[in-house]
Amino acid sequence: MNFGIGFDIHPLVSGRKLILGGVEIPFEKGLDGWSDADVLTHAIIDALLGAAALGDIGKHFPPGDPEYKGASSLDLLSQVRKKLFDTDWAIQNVDATVITEKPRLREYVDKMREKLSREMGIHINQVSVKASTANGVGSIGRGDGIAALAIASLTKKTKR
Repeated sequence: MNFGIGFDIHPLVSGRKLILGGVEIPFEKGLDGWSDADVLTHAIIDALLGAAALGDIGKHFPPGDPEYKGASSLDLLSQVRKKLFDTDWAIQNVDATVITEKPRLREYVDKMREKLSREMGIHINQVSVKASTANGVGSIGRGDGIAALAIASLTKKTKR
């Protein structure tokens, strides 16, 4: 079994939708980035790629590449799933935490888990998403951005 860790952080800005785990969250600001800036999905992608020793999200989906401008991070996650499958890796589980002062995410967590599990091709019970705050500390605590951490476990598929 291999494990990987992922982290992402983006600033909050006006004029963008807030997307976390593929779910649009009603909020007055969204995350700034080249794609949809979904920090939760980005952290999961990095954890999966790291567990398979396949590099990081920037290697596979370079910021600034016109192909990924405004891209859905769930679509990127689907591409990573295919890369893992093609290299004989099976996703066992993912555990992730989103860190934000606002908005409160509790009512959206199950929908995030559902969308993420579907894109990874695993059961919803293999995907954990939690929300936490920075307790008023630093830029996240001031409401300037949102961060996410994730860990993923993979196993090699057995050959017949």
